[in-house]
Amino acid sequence: MTSVHVDPAPGRIERLNRQVDYWVTVYKRTWRGSVISSFLMPFLYVVAMGVLLGGLVDSGGASLDGAPSYLAYIAPGLVAAHAMQTAAGETMYPVLGAVKWNKTYLGMVATPLTPADIVTAHLGFVVFRVATACGAFLLVLGVFGLFTSVLGTVLAFFVQILIGLAFGTPLYAYSAGLKDPTPFAVIFRVLIMPLFLFSGAFFPVSNLPDAIEWLAWLSPLWHGVDLTRMLTLGTVDGPLALLHVVVLGTLAGVGYWWSIRRLTRRLMH
Repeated sequence: MTSVHVDPAPGRIERLNRQVDYWVTVYKRTWRGSVISSFLMPFLYVVAMGVLLGGLVDSGGASLDGAPSYLAYIAPGLVAAHAMQTAAGETMYPVLGAVKWNKTYLGMVATPLTPADIVTAHLGFVVFRVATACGAFLLVLGVFGLFTSVLGTVLAFFVQILIGLAFGTPLYAYSAGLKDPTPFAVIFRVLIMPLFLFSGAFFPVSNLPDAIEWLAWLSPLWHGVDLTRMLTLGTVDGPLALLHVVVLGTLAGVGYWWSIRRLTRRLMH
C-alpha cells in the first residue's frame, strides 16, 4: 500500500510572509515615481506655507494656539494630511487594479492565500509607505527645530500610521467593490481636498462658521491633526488625546473588517 505525504497547509504568518517578496518587488519598481510626491513636495510645502507665508502671519501677531510660530503650527497638520494622502493613493487605484485590470488578487486567491491574508499584506505595505513618507517629512521638520521632545516626535510618528490606517482601510474596502475608477476623482475633490483645507491644518477650526466647525470636528483628519499637534508642541490634553486615538483606531478597525468582507465578496462571487 502506497502512502502519499501531503504537506500541512501554511499558517497565517507563513502566508503573510510569502507575500513579502511581491510587495518588495512592487516597491522596487515604483519607488522612483513616488519620490517627488512623498519626499520633495513635503519640503516645498514647509518652505512655501511655513517659512514664506508663515513670516507674514508671524509679523501680524496672530494667535496660534500655543505654537511659537506659524511654521510650528501648520507642520503637524501637513504631516497628518500627508499620511492621509499617501494612504489614499495606495488604497484606491492599486486596489481596483489588483481586482479588475491586472487581476493580481485573482492569482493570489488561487493559492492558499485567503482574502484576509491579501488585505492584511496590502495594508502592511500601506503602513510601510506611510511610515517612510511621514518619517522623511518629520526629519525635514526636525531640521527646522520644531519639536519639543524626542518622545513626542516618536509618538507623533506612530500617530501618522494610525491616521493612514483610519483613511486607508475604508478606502480599500470601497475600492475593492468598484467596477470602474470614476468615483476616485469625486473622492479626491469632495473628500480628500476639503479635509486637507478645513481640518485644522492651516488655521484653528474655531475660525470656521459654526455649522462647518462641527463638520470639521467630525472629520478623522482633524483628530489626527490635533493629536499630532499636541505631541509636537508638548501640549497634550490626556482625555482629548485618548478620544482622538479611539476615533482613529475605531475607523481603522471597522475599515479593516469591511475591507475583508468586500474583497471576499468580490473574489468569491
